Amino acid sequence: MLIAAYAIQHNAVGVAVYVFQSAPLAIVFIVAGIALAVWGERTFAAAGTEIMPAAATNKKLVTDGPFRFTRNPMYSGLILASLGVAFYFGTLPFFVVPVLVFLLCNFVFIPFEEAKMLRQHSDQYTEYLARVRRWV
Repeated sequence: MLIAAYAIQHNAVGVAVYVFQSAPLAIVFIVAGIALAVWGERTFAAAGTEIMPAAATNKKLVTDGPFRFTRNPMYSGLILASLGVAFYFGTLPFFVVPVLVFLLCNFVFIPFEEAKMLRQHSDQYTEYLARVRRWV
């Protein structure tokens, strides 16, 4: 999506529509997003479970690390990092990307993963759903 935003920005007729540009904010959001996603991935690795949502099964329900605060730290990190890229470029096509990533995660990927985890970890996952929010 970021490549598409770049192509749109550079191939659009006329002047690019700047929304807001800030290199310091870009750095903060990109670093925070990458850090959150890496923390989530390393928590999965430490627990010895699969990171791929399409894996046949997940060996363990991970509820520690960043998963104490949000059920989706890796998706949150991706959204934060893409927002950071939007702050760096500052144009409208780049600000559309984090919105599209959120919508795709929230309405396509996450429902699939939640249904799978509910089938695999039933009561334990139901309790986790009640305790930890999907997004922070």
